[in-house]
Amino acid sequence: METATIPTSPTNNSSLPADDVAAIDALGASYKAFKEEIAKVIIGQEDVVEQLAVALFAKGHALLMGVPGLAKTLLVSSVAQTLELNFNRIQFTPDLMPSDITGTDIIQEDEHGHRQFQFIKGPIFSNLLLADEINRAPAKTQAAMLEAMQERHVTALGHKYDLKPPFFVLATQNPVEQEGTYPLPEAQLDRFMFLINVDYPTAAEEKRIARETTGAAKKALNTVLTGDQVIEYQDLVRRVPVPDHIYDYAVEIVRKTRPDLDTTPDWVKQNVSWGAGPRAVQYLILGAKSRAALHGSYMARMEDIEAVAKPVLGHRVLTNFAAESQGMNSNKVVDRLIQEMR
Repeated sequence: METATIPTSPTNNSSLPADDVAAIDALGASYKAFKEEIAKVIIGQEDVVEQLAVALFAKGHALLMGVPGLAKTLLVSSVAQTLELNFNRIQFTPDLMPSDITGTDIIQEDEHGHRQFQFIKGPIFSNLLLADEINRAPAKTQAAMLEAMQERHVTALGHKYDLKPPFFVLATQNPVEQEGTYPLPEAQLDRFMFLINVDYPTAAEEKRIARETTGAAKKALNTVLTGDQVIEYQDLVRRVPVPDHIYDYAVEIVRKTRPDLDTTPDWVKQNVSWGAGPRAVQYLILGAKSRAALHGSYMARMEDIEAVAKPVLGHRVLTNFAAESQGMNSNKVVDRLIQEMR
C-alpha cells in the first residue's frame, strides 16, 4: 500500500498509509464543520465542545460537571443531531430502578395462546445517552448503567443484548446541591474517560444568549457525519501513531500523581491522598490520538497530552484536607505538574 511520509520528531519515524492520511484530513474538515453547526445553538463553551468530541471519537464516556441552566441537555441533543445519532435522556431520581435504564422482560401471548417473556429495551439502547444528575440515583442503579457502559451490552434473564455502536454516555452532576444524592465512588468515576467542567459564560456570551435565544426564530442544524462514519473515524483514531517520548510523558505525569512513590514531588505527597491508575495512561494516549486527528495532525503531540490532562486526571487525583485548606484542587495539581515537566 502506498504510504505518506509524516513529519517526524527526533524520536519518531512514523508513517501512515495514504488512505489514513486522507481520512485524517477529512476528519479535520468534518470537525470544523461540526463546531460551526454546534455554535449555531451553543454560544461559547468551545473547550467543552472539543472535549466532548475528543471523548466521542476515542470511544470514551464523559461526566459533565456544572450547575443547572448551562445548556448541557441542548448541547448533547445538538451533538446527536449534527452527527445523526439516536439520542435518549434519562432524568436520574432516587426511585429509578436498573430496569428503568436497561429494559425489562414482560410476558407476551402469541396467536396460539403461548406465553413467553419478551425483552423490552430501555433508553440505554441509543447512540448518545444523557444521564442527567446521575448522582441522584442509588448505587444499584448507577452500577447497572456503568456496567453497560463498560461492557457495552445488557444482560436480562441470561440473554445478552449488545448496545449498537457508536455508544456514548454523557452523565451530569450538579456540584452545588448535594442533599439527597449518592456520590459516585472513585471506582465508578474511573469508568468515565473525561470529567468535563462546564463553567458560566462570559458577560459578552450571556448577552448573546439573551439576544439570540429569546426570539421566535430557531436555527436548524445540518448533519455533518452519520453514525457509520463516526465508527470509521473511531477506528481511525486508534491507528494514529504515538512517538515514544509521548508514551514516556504520559506515564511520567500519571506516576507523579501517586504520593507513595519515591519519584513523586514532595508537594504532591503533601497534598494528594490518592493518585491516578493505569487507566489514566490509556485515556491520556487515546485522548491525545483523538485530539490530534480532530486537529488534522498525523501523530499525537505533547500539546495534545497537555490539552486532555485535566479532563482525564481531574477525577482520578484525590486531594487531601491540607490541599483543600490551601485552595488546591486536582486540576491545580495537574497544572503544576505540567508546568514542572516542561
